[in-house]
Amino acid sequence: MALAIEPELNVPMTDDNPFTDLTVSANGAANSALFLAEHGLNIEPTKEDQDVAAKLATAYADNPENTSKKATPKRMAALTPASLVLTNSILTEFGQSVVESATQIRHLVTNKLLLETENNDAKIRIRALELLGKVSDVGLFAEKSEVTITHQSSDDLRAKLRGKLEKLVNPPEDIEEAVVIDAEPIDVEAELGADEDIQYDDD
Repeated sequence: MALAIEPELNVPMTDDNPFTDLTVSANGAANSALFLAEHGLNIEPTKEDQDVAAKLATAYADNPENTSKKATPKRMAALTPASLVLTNSILTEFGQSVVESATQIRHLVTNKLLLETENNDAKIRIRALELLGKVSDVGLFAEKSEVTITHQSSDDLRAKLRGKLEKLVNPPEDIEEAVVIDAEPIDVEAELGADEDIQYDDD
C-alpha cells in the first residue's frame, strides 16, 4: 500500500538551538513510527530493541545534554521504529515520575512545616513560619533587587571613546602646569650612591 506524504516546505532553519533534546526527537520519531504502524508496520519490540531503549534512556537520565547531542538525526534514523517507540515511552514515564515525585516531596515538606507552626516551642513555630514564607508559592520573604540599566546609543559610546583617545594622543599644552609638585628636588645619584666610585675586590 502506497502512502501519499506531502512534505512541509519553506520551514525556516535556525541556529538558536544547537541540538534537540532527546525527549523531543524521540517523541517525533515515535509518532512517525506509530503512524506507520497504523498502515501495517510491525513495531513489536524485540529483546535487542528493549536493550537499546534501556541504554538510551539510562544515558539520558545520567546526562541529558550530552546524550541529546550524541543522538543526532543520522543516529536516530539507524534505530528501529520499535526501539524508538519504546524509548519514547520510557522517557515520557521517566519525566512524569520525576515531576510527580518532586510535587509529592514539596507537598510533604509544606504539610510538615504547617504542623510545626502549632509546636509548643516558640522558636520552632517562628522558624516554621519563616520557611513557609520562603516557599515560592507564598514568596513572603522573597528578596527583590532593583537594577537600573542606562542604555546609550552606539554613537554616544563612540563619541566618549573618541574623546578619551584624543586626550591620550594629543594631551593639552599646559599639562605640565596642571600637575604641580610642591617638594624639594632630589639628587637621585646621591641618594643611590651612584656618584661614588664602586670598588670591587679582586679575588
